[in-house]
Amino acid sequence: MDEFANIPEFGIKRENEERRDGGCAVVFDPKTQKYAIAVNAKNGAFWLFSGGVNSDEDIRDGVLREVVEESGLSDFLYIEEIAEALCHYHNVLKNVNRFAHATCFLIILKSKKIIPTQLEEHEKLTLEWTTPEKILSNWESRNESQGYDHWIYFLKKSVARAKELGYDTISNLV
Repeated sequence: MDEFANIPEFGIKRENEERRDGGCAVVFDPKTQKYAIAVNAKNGAFWLFSGGVNSDEDIRDGVLREVVEESGLSDFLYIEEIAEALCHYHNVLKNVNRFAHATCFLIILKSKKIIPTQLEEHEKLTLEWTTPEKILSNWESRNESQGYDHWIYFLKKSVARAKELGYDTISNLV
């Protein structure tokens, strides 16, 4: 039986795809009712905090490591696995075609306390706070060229869950 049979698949299959499994997180601050997003300094694109996970690393631990390294956020109140997806995409930072089994986590912050980031040289990212509606708008305006479908899927499921849990009390994302 195919281990990926019930997992949605997104993106366009490209030649010479490298397999790099990993994940991402949708990070929410219940005090400000805002979501944390990584903004690409080159083009203003919004990104989820994400990355590849090493083969000897637990997916949850690997995604949390990426969130801490890229955002500096580390004071977590609640963490939940939200969804999985199979993704075909072009990694613009490394200029490589990728295929990944990706897992998304919802992270609810206890505080916005920041520790120093550990960005890789190619990661020109800044932490910003916004609404899920603005995140979705940013992605939809770029989706044909960048392929944000899997992140849109993850965002919608995460916001719905944050609302269901009672943390997000104002978002209108459908």
